[in-house]
Amino acid sequence: MNIFVAKLDYGVKSHELEDLFTPFGVVDSAKVINDRETGRSKGFGFVEMPNDEEGRKAIEELDGSSVRGRDIVVKTAEERR
Repeated sequence: MNIFVAKLDYGVKSHELEDLFTPFGVVDSAKVINDRETGRSKGFGFVEMPNDEEGRKAIEELDGSSVRGRDIVVKTAEERR
């Protein structure tokens, strides 16, 4: 399951994103997206979890939760067109 995470504090790193999701199950990958030119975080990222049930539980529990003082948005990632 591919999960979209938005409204992240710009200081959050990929390993912190992974740490946020590991209590819910196996995390294949976690990546905070950075601007190509500046290298600065864009404030969102993606988490890949192989087990859909664990992914749905993570979405349910983490959506609206506070990370570094910011309420994050967590939802199923939509396919790019």
